[in-house]
Amino acid sequence: MSINLGRLELFMGPEQLGAPDDLLDVIVSFIDGSRQSLDVAVQELESRPIADALIRARQRGVSVRVVLEGDYLSVRRALADPWSEGGTNETNRQIHDALQRAKIEVKTDFNPDIFHQKFIIRDKVSADAAILTGSTNFTPTGVASNLNHILIAKSKRVAREYSNEFREILDGTFGSNQSRRFSPPRVYCVAGVPVKILFAPDHSPEMEIMKQMLKAKKSVDFAMFTFSRSSGIDDTLIALARSGIKVRGILDGSQGKQQWAPTKDIKDAGAEMHLCPHKAGLNKLHHKLAVIDGEVLVVGSFNFTGPANRLNDENILVIGDLDDDKARSKQMQLGSYALDEIDRMINEHGEPV
Repeated sequence: MSINLGRLELFMGPEQLGAPDDLLDVIVSFIDGSRQSLDVAVQELESRPIADALIRARQRGVSVRVVLEGDYLSVRRALADPWSEGGTNETNRQIHDALQRAKIEVKTDFNPDIFHQKFIIRDKVSADAAILTGSTNFTPTGVASNLNHILIAKSKRVAREYSNEFREILDGTFGSNQSRRFSPPRVYCVAGVPVKILFAPDHSPEMEIMKQMLKAKKSVDFAMFTFSRSSGIDDTLIALARSGIKVRGILDGSQGKQQWAPTKDIKDAGAEMHLCPHKAGLNKLHHKLAVIDGEVLVVGSFNFTGPANRLNDENILVIGDLDDDKARSKQMQLGSYALDEIDRMINEHGEPV
């Protein structure tokens, strides 16, 4: 059910919560399609089917490398018997060990803050190179009970940009450990649509998102897990709403009620705001998604917070932003697919603020 432009594909899930796409199948199929290499940078790997797909890839001769957030491999409290199984994050540790026993290279991040990446690079030196990214963690909740998105871009040049980031992750020269001069974000044409790639904290994605929103002529729609006043994006949306731009958002029900969230501020400026409550089957609204004028998309792992911009390791893609009739048609197809899911989430799960 995804929107497929050939070399650019957008998925909204999960099916279990009424969305059109099966996120677990998307990730497993992407991994199963590998022939040469897989580089995986993900905050958490708790899904056995995804781990099994990585092991299958290694067993058929694919080079597989994985970087994980170290916090999900530890326990909150020391066990009385450290040799016994159990404790917090035990499944993550079991998967970590199984990957190593399959001769997969597994490393943990060097970032003392949050390693928040969610991407895979497939067959990076091949003409069929591709990346998978989005808001989806590789966990049972991420693919089945959290509202999320995935984007696949089939482009050797895009894969090269993500490969450069992966190399920096392995070197530990990112986050608060930056020790290099980085190049500005680059834009590549994929399926006739411009795709701009940004990594945090290198490229300060907050400024790019604010810039794109300030270009809005009609509307800004968004679905966001964590949105705090520590981000300047709230001020941008308040200014847009006051100027007559239609601003509409849906936030995770728990996060959006926090004192530090700008939910009421944005609503009081004239925006339409909704909360998505946690309920049976629905754990979190976990998107990091914005649609500007129905045709420019912001997707990826980046929450609208100050720490995401300054401290965490993140990636975002800005898709669209080209004033060309042929490109606009494709951009609007992507935008329409994302807006349909925002509409559905508001209608089926949202509560007005």
